[in-house]
Amino acid sequence: MSKRIDRIDLPSMSPGTERYLKVHRYGEAGARPKAYIHASLHADETPGMIAAHHLLRQLDAADRRGEIKGEIIVVPVANPIGLGQVVNRTHVGRYELRGGGNFNRHWPDLFAGLVEATAGKLGADPASNVAVVRKAIGAALDKMNADSEFPALRLALAKLAYDADIVLDLHCDDDAEVHLYLVPESWPDGRDLAAFLGAEAVLLAGDSGGASFDETFSAPWVKLQAAVGPGIPVPPACLSGTVEFRGQHDVFDEIGTADATALFSFLQHRGLIGGTAPQVPTPRCEATMLDACDVVRTPVPGVLAYKVALGQQVRAGDVIAEVIDPLADDQSLARTQLRCQTDGRVLSRKLMKLIATGESVCKVVGTKKLAYRQGLLLTD
Repeated sequence: MSKRIDRIDLPSMSPGTERYLKVHRYGEAGARPKAYIHASLHADETPGMIAAHHLLRQLDAADRRGEIKGEIIVVPVANPIGLGQVVNRTHVGRYELRGGGNFNRHWPDLFAGLVEATAGKLGADPASNVAVVRKAIGAALDKMNADSEFPALRLALAKLAYDADIVLDLHCDDDAEVHLYLVPESWPDGRDLAAFLGAEAVLLAGDSGGASFDETFSAPWVKLQAAVGPGIPVPPACLSGTVEFRGQHDVFDEIGTADATALFSFLQHRGLIGGTAPQVPTPRCEATMLDACDVVRTPVPGVLAYKVALGQQVRAGDVIAEVIDPLADDQSLARTQLRCQTDGRVLSRKLMKLIATGESVCKVVGTKKLAYRQGLLLTD
């Protein structure tokens, strides 16, 4: 068996406490291809953790059979900080309560200094260039310091993932269908991933505006290619994506097993695991641009009453939901209609139905760019 389990300790932020990352490693270090998978960076999004649990069981079995061909790293709990943030029995795992903000925003810019670090070292061979770039990014990470818990978490995860051929960040939405976020340069290369996952949407953005984990590892390749020009081939050597495993309440062994099998089959198809690779399923969707996805927001607070189901096809102007003002003097005037701005598929909805002004309540996947969708394309 090739498996080993490592522990990475994080700096303690208060006397008598400690947190750590548990890292499951399969295959020989440096073997290719390399895949890095972690779950629940937003710690209250638990479907990824149950998928990782079942994936580890399947990888353990494959390892016992001697079938691990590449290098696979799985971190089943990517955010022990957020996992412990429970306030009055409510899990608050999306934002760092010490003031660090969203756990999946403002990750380090690994393109910074990359042009200078690779100057004079890149040539006509794409494979050699990939090795040069990975070495330069690794050296940059080695120079970074982290003197507190959250920065140390970011740095530790980045060091595990930066040189991988495949990086998958397992999340979920509030109440949603399976979907996937990629950079445009990873499509159609990521078509097999979407097909195995059964994704109902693949949303593409070169820069979503949030400096999210997945873009940390895909963006440097794209930006460096643009900087050095077409005469020097710098392939998009990292298929890095965010996987959204439905909604927060979709945590069941049956679903987690199926999601793990999808990930295992994808890794097998990509040559990281031996045995007979399953045939790639027929994709359930084509990729669309993220700025064509309508994020429906409410202009008023109140109680949310949906008029559409997940997966429903709607047209621009359709009523998605109504917001009820329970304090209205005239109940016939208590409802505010929320309408979508594009034709498309209802991808996600809110679980909590008491909403505040400005909250996003629904995503509708369209195909035409929406003028208002600029800057931060993510919901927060």
